[in-house]
Amino acid sequence: QVQLVESGGGSVQPGGSLRLSCVASGNIFSISLMGWHRQAPGKQRELVASITSGGSTNYADSVKGRFTISRDNAKNTMYLQMNSLKPEDTAVYYCNVDAYTSALDRVSNYWGQGTQVTVSS
Repeated sequence: QVQLVESGGGSVQPGGSLRLSCVASGNIFSISLMGWHRQAPGKQRELVASITSGGSTNYADSVKGRFTISRDNAKNTMYLQMNSLKPEDTAVYYCNVDAYTSALDRVSNYWGQGTQVTVSS
């Protein structure tokens, strides 16, 4: 199995920055797609950003130019650098990973526990 441990969430003022980290551990053969999702109260969970094993990225329109997703394949770690934060960014942020536990297994999807990000004055 694969475990995802998130860190870096917290409370920040508008215009501030936070960096989220997601560390994958366990019986990992390889990780393909990694991404961050978020869910605000009363809202559907939405994709924030994703990154392929080759480094190709995708961002939600609402965060383009402000957030940067990255990954360290050697450490099975993903990051989300969040700059110019807005109150609308307040949500629980979830790490999501597509991973293989062996060369023979089909890809499986894993979720982190979520970390709270609060942007307020």
